Amino acid sequence: NSMKKIYLFLAFMSMSALACAQKSPYIKAVDEYVPAPGQFINTLPELSEKDTPETAAEACTKYLANQKQSGLITLGAYGGYITFHFDHPIINVENAPDFVVYGNSFPGWSEPGIVMVMKDENGNGKPDDTWYELSGSADVDSVGKVKYNYEITYTPNSMKDIHWTDNQGGAGDVKRNSYHQQEYYPLWIKEPLTFKGTLLPKTSYKEGNLLKVNVWRYGYVDNLPNNKTDGLYIEHAVDTDRKPVKLDKIDFVRVYTAVNDWGEFVGEFSTEVSGAEDLHPEATAIEAPLNSNEETTVVAIYTIEGKKVTEMQHGLNIVKLANGKVRKVLVK
Repeated sequence: NSMKKIYLFLAFMSMSALACAQKSPYIKAVDEYVPAPGQFINTLPELSEKDTPETAAEACTKYLANQKQSGLITLGAYGGYITFHFDHPIINVENAPDFVVYGNSFPGWSEPGIVMVMKDENGNGKPDDTWYELSGSADVDSVGKVKYNYEITYTPNSMKDIHWTDNQGGAGDVKRNSYHQQEYYPLWIKEPLTFKGTLLPKTSYKEGNLLKVNVWRYGYVDNLPNNKTDGLYIEHAVDTDRKPVKLDKIDFVRVYTAVNDWGEFVGEFSTEVSGAEDLHPEATAIEAPLNSNEETTVVAIYTIEGKKVTEMQHGLNIVKLANGKVRKVLVK
């Protein structure tokens, strides 16, 4: 099929129409916060046994909403996750990064988080449709070392090391340390926690007495410093069979800790999230082949009734391109 999706920015709209369609590039709200055990759990953010899944998500929203980078949310050891949304869908702009999730990484250090995306197929505003993973560089740089369909279970053990077992025959503990004296298991969760996903290989190693970490090239959260990441591509989405999935837009984002590693005095490796940003919040989609500028240049705009207008209207618009082709554009 020679047809591809191309995404145009609303630059050809008038400033008045653009103002009406203004969207925030930052997180609107957190939908879910289900961390794995860890040394910063119950403190980033501060939560207690009186909290519920709902109030835990609300606490994260207060830390992260409406800001580029603000508070820090810890996801704990492998599998712990956070789910959030913006005040609009994120459009898949071809051959360009679509959004970025910020962490607290620094040069030469990585506690990578895998990113999942979801389209609100049933339109109910809840993250209950199909999740797709954004494939990162480990899928091509560490073939045979990435464990897909990994599963781990943590068992509560109040004020003691938290034991885990996995579906690979492994077992171990999220160990307590002297620096953090609070409970390491999320206090509002009483039952064992099981997480399923993709497990990245460990990249930490010892050089003398120093603990060092190799970073991944692209595709993960809290892997590169915030000013060094190029962002995340919706076009990297894959299904559970690792086959590419074409999504024109997404409504929900999930990040989970992607390694099961422990760094002695630094404790468990845990992804942290400090914010997220849509890199093109004013994008809209037009179906057109990617062959020439003529096929992406708007020469006329009509209402659905056929009246010629000078700017895009709310609702359905008929857009004529320079090559004579016509596309439909919906402006919400």
